[in-house]
Amino acid sequence: MSDNEERKSPTDHVRDVTSQLKEMRHYAQSNVETLSAHWLAFDQGEYKNTEFADRVNDLLTKQGGLLDELDKTIQDMEIEANRIENEA
Repeated sequence: MSDNEERKSPTDHVRDVTSQLKEMRHYAQSNVETLSAHWLAFDQGEYKNTEFADRVNDLLTKQGGLLDELDKTIQDMEIEANRIENEA
């Protein structure tokens, strides 16, 4: 670990993690959109297959849950970073 990383303030650390979570959220959203398109193809589209539609729907539900948790965590971390800054 470099000296700069060792000397980060708690606020800087929280902001860094928040930034990384926002990037993860971007990819999670992209995954939800991709899974939605696949689900439509298996459920109602040209590749009708109930088993695959159900399996993709399960993945979509789990990915959607991750997206929701990322949003909540990002919001909580931003609130915490602001609280830390205001106390300083």
